[in-house]
Amino acid sequence: MALSFPDDLRYADSHEYVRREGELVRIGISAFAVDQLGDIVFVELPEPGGAIRQGESFGTVESVKAVEEVIAPISGTVEARNEAVLASPEELQNDPYGEGWLLLVRPADPAQLDGLLEVGTYRAKVEGA
Repeated sequence: MALSFPDDLRYADSHEYVRREGELVRIGISAFAVDQLGDIVFVELPEPGGAIRQGESFGTVESVKAVEEVIAPISGTVEARNEAVLASPEELQNDPYGEGWLLLVRPADPAQLDGLLEVGTYRAKVEGA
């Protein structure tokens, strides 16, 4: 899979991304992280209505290689989770920035988004890895 780095995203050091969508934020994991994991077989996500806290785990992604925690890039309330990814984890591999998103969150503090990495900084980080 060719790695892509959409310009409209902000990234966390732990390879999660956020995309602003009005008052909400869509969260997923980057194509780089998906590539590192390999074949994804199971995804665990919190229920809508729950809270996530920046820097803390909110779920797991299990591949044939490893089980990795997904770290919240921002704090907020879970408005929706991607049920399609829970049912078919391979969606995460097929389209991590589109159909493979994980959560839709209402940010507790939208200013937290400004502390995340811009695309150029994130690309340099992973290409140097």
